Amino acid sequence: MEVRKVTNDQELEDAFTVRKIVFVEEQQVPMEEEIDQHESESDHFVLYDNNEPIGAGRFRVLDGYGKVERICVLSNKRKSGSGKAIMNTIEDFAKAKGISSLKLNAQTHAIPFYSGLGYEVVSEEFLDAGIPHRTMKKNL
Repeated sequence: MEVRKVTNDQELEDAFTVRKIVFVEEQQVPMEEEIDQHESESDHFVLYDNNEPIGAGRFRVLDGYGKVERICVLSNKRKSGSGKAIMNTIEDFAKAKGISSLKLNAQTHAIPFYSGLGYEVVSEEFLDAGIPHRTMKKNL
């Protein structure tokens, strides 16, 4: 497995393809909410397994902290360290940019995954695209 920071149109399309499968098809998030106005200001990442895109995520700087978003892995590739590989790459990227604090909005079922990576819940539950979430934070 290899996580790449997106540097060309094909890699970006690969990231969007995985996101559409996971969020739009699997979780029924409307396309207009999944692909949003923040795409062009974000750094995108895609996880490949034998040159097949299987995971994705994006990162942007917001009010001095790093915002980790759209972390996803194809259902048949979960529980294999794929999500952790994406998160580690994004965290390393953030550190290289001098970012010392990260936030993300975790779907509630994914809280144990992010907790295992050192993130702490800092909000009450809220709905995003009709899915329960809680904000989590980690100092790097």
